[in-house]
Amino acid sequence: MDAIVAVYADWGIGAKGTQPIALSADRAYFRKMTKGAAVIVGRKTVEDFPGGKPLPGRANLLLTRQAIALPGFEIVHSPEEALERAAAFEKVFVIGGAGVYKTLLPYCSRVFVTKLAVCPESDVFFPNLEENSQWKLTETLGAGEENGIAYEFLLFQRS
Repeated sequence: MDAIVAVYADWGIGAKGTQPIALSADRAYFRKMTKGAAVIVGRKTVEDFPGGKPLPGRANLLLTRQAIALPGFEIVHSPEEALERAAAFEKVFVIGGAGVYKTLLPYCSRVFVTKLAVCPESDVFFPNLEENSQWKLTETLGAGEENGIAYEFLLFQRS
């Protein structure tokens, strides 16, 4: 299982339930990487999806403790249930938010990080993999600049 995340220079990932800065290049990369995969997502992150709708072309597993039903989402109520369900898929990405990343990162072998060279105010953070001895930056998959913001696509693997 893999994770995919866009982080700022301080490893912030969002504020007030959304991404303060989002790049179209990162959105396109995310679509390309996760197309045809199962994605595991938390309820608060789903609320930030366009229209709160599932991501097309993916199996959307919604990890929540709440007794809810949302069209297009398969509801799982525990990390164990999410992992059990994810085992049925060849490709699985953990896509957030912060609580889901924290819970499922120990089960991931790779993390695809889009790192933006800006530092807007964030109230939620992804663990800083550059300072974690369990993770190693193994590849820079690309880089660019959009709207004056430099970014890199990085691959971290569990060491």
